[in-house]
Amino acid sequence: MSDTTLVLGGARSGKSIAAERLLSAVPDVLYVATGGDDSGSSEWADRIAKHQARRPAAWGLAETIDLVPLLEASGPPLLIDCLTLWLSRTMDAVDVWSELSRSGSADEPATAVAELERRITDLVTAWSTTSRRVVAVSNDVGSGIVPADAGTRLFRDLMGRLNTTISLASDQVLWTIAGRTLPLT
Repeated sequence: MSDTTLVLGGARSGKSIAAERLLSAVPDVLYVATGGDDSGSSEWADRIAKHQARRPAAWGLAETIDLVPLLEASGPPLLIDCLTLWLSRTMDAVDVWSELSRSGSADEPATAVAELERRITDLVTAWSTTSRRVVAVSNDVGSGIVPADAGTRLFRDLMGRLNTTISLASDQVLWTIAGRTLPLT
């Protein structure tokens, strides 16, 4: 039987630490890092090093945005960190940005946006049907102002939709703020 948990919060709220604590007693977790490689950034390398230092040495690591096959397969618990980076990198992979610059609007039906929405649907379906224990981290990006440009509005809107659909399909949803984690009911 699956056990799915979504850990939400703002930037630097303690989401990843909260997610790691949920699985800290499990020896064979597969940590799924969706951030990709930004080898030109010392700040990014420092973030990755801090995450690695906190994780138990016995945990496995997969660096990928291809989450559906992992959710569909049986295996050890997954810790997905994070859905926000998954969405950003998936937007890059389907080339949403080029399409937006050509059309000038996120409201126009577009091939890349349609593909992106299909991938979100596939992810939510896999999340809903997984037999694995899964903890995923995601940023709440919708509590701020309305972004001025179409691309950032599209990202914010899709992030909200992804968080909402994953949340509604989860067994547990937690909100993290200032290092404190509260259950959402």
